[in-house]
Amino acid sequence: MSVGLTLLGLLQSGPRHGYDLKRAYDERFGHDRPLHYGQVYSTLARLLKNGLVEVESEPGDGPERKRYAITSAGVSDVAAWLGEPEKPEPYLQSTLYAKVVLALLTGRDATDVLDTQRAEHLRSMRELTRRKSEGDLADQLICDHALFHLEADLRWLELTAARLDQLATHVTP
Repeated sequence: MSVGLTLLGLLQSGPRHGYDLKRAYDERFGHDRPLHYGQVYSTLARLLKNGLVEVESEPGDGPERKRYAITSAGVSDVAAWLGEPEKPEPYLQSTLYAKVVLALLTGRDATDVLDTQRAEHLRSMRELTRRKSEGDLADQLICDHALFHLEADLRWLELTAARLDQLATHVTP
């Protein structure tokens, strides 16, 4: 996910301080990976340099506080980004495939690799299902997305296990 474009999208509802943007990002998107303040402010500096945000100063007692507002160029960038489809990631040379092939090439039991991965996928699915049942709608949708990917991975694990003998003859000399 593009942090810069996401922050710009959050700014469309109105100007905000950097710490407010971080909090809004973390609440909506950062459950598993909250942003660091340094990343927020370095991203805002880059957006400012590129003319996508502007700074509004707030008078008051103490140090000057900056509020960031999206520019028309920033609004255009967000609109363009939202209109572009994301490229599906087919995982054509996944690490798991490499581990299965290397297990076969090195004389190890590839079934153990698949079984270990299956157990980890199932553990992760249980955790996501628990989180989904306790979460709000955003959490439910995020968990559903991850669960569907894990289900597809499990189907691949089963198919690969069924074809291990064929794969072994194909990859071993």
